[in-house]
Amino acid sequence: MFFKKLLKHTLTSAAAIIIGGCFSLHAQDFRLPGQHLSQHDKLLASQGNAGIQVDNTTKYLESLFNEEEEPEYDIYTEGWESGRVNCYANLTVPDRMVIDVSKFSMPHPGYITSPYGYRRRFRRMHKGVDLKVNIGDTIRAAFDGRVRITNFERRGYGYYVVVRHTNDLETVYGHLSGFLVEPDQYVKAGDPIALGGNTGRSTGPHLHFETRYMGYAINPCAIFDFANQTTHTDTYTFDKDTYQNARNFSPDANSRYAQEYRKNNPAKPYVTPTGKSSRASASASVYSVRKGDSLSKIASRNGTTVARLCRLNGLTTSSKLKPGQKIKLR
Repeated sequence: MFFKKLLKHTLTSAAAIIIGGCFSLHAQDFRLPGQHLSQHDKLLASQGNAGIQVDNTTKYLESLFNEEEEPEYDIYTEGWESGRVNCYANLTVPDRMVIDVSKFSMPHPGYITSPYGYRRRFRRMHKGVDLKVNIGDTIRAAFDGRVRITNFERRGYGYYVVVRHTNDLETVYGHLSGFLVEPDQYVKAGDPIALGGNTGRSTGPHLHFETRYMGYAINPCAIFDFANQTTHTDTYTFDKDTYQNARNFSPDANSRYAQEYRKNNPAKPYVTPTGKSSRASASASVYSVRKGDSLSKIASRNGTTVARLCRLNGLTTSSKLKPGQKIKLR
């Protein structure tokens, strides 16, 4: 009987580590990153060797997210634009690097619907976390940096943004419904960069969020504590041996946070002024101008940029639009 209880405890502990949620044991124990560094160190030290096979923990993970959709192909290695996305292929990546993450913003307050990790039934890694969003929700830059790419991938990320940050990290934001920034634009942590959506390989509105160091897909839960809406510590140490690991101590915290979030943020339909859903709008090629429209509003609703609209339609940023005017989107 003792060994059965021990095995049950061990299974639960190992599964909690792999889930990928980065949450405190009690909802009231909110702390700033620098203040709960020692707590995390003690909890990490107390984990020890769970002594459980990966096969069992993988089954446990899949049982919690049994309706999870297939992970996206990695745009850094397999995507259609991988030559453009992965600019680190021929560079030497250090084995270890300390990165300042103290100046941050949560990309969105949504709870985790799909954690980072290998998906056995799809035979592929999910190299980010999925966060619950409503279509049209504001997505924000996680750190200061410059927009490197805004692009579209029909069979994977849909509309996505890649931002290179001043702390040497890169973040990826996928399945968007529209862009609020353009390539080479400098953004500060917390600046709006896109609108949440359901584009690409996606069966429901969510934000696919990745954190990268020189192309390596770090587990976002090694940096962010999503249930407490903060970072675990003021610095993150990248290590080639541990970058896929999370700092996770209470998977129940994700459930508690999800309940609170759903209560305060009920699902809502997002409809453009044309009366069509944002996903239908994103696939259209011509837009009919309505009263009150501007180029920036049209661009953000349809997953494009003002500069592109100007090129396609022979306009300038100061051009006046008339109701009924037809605007080429792509």
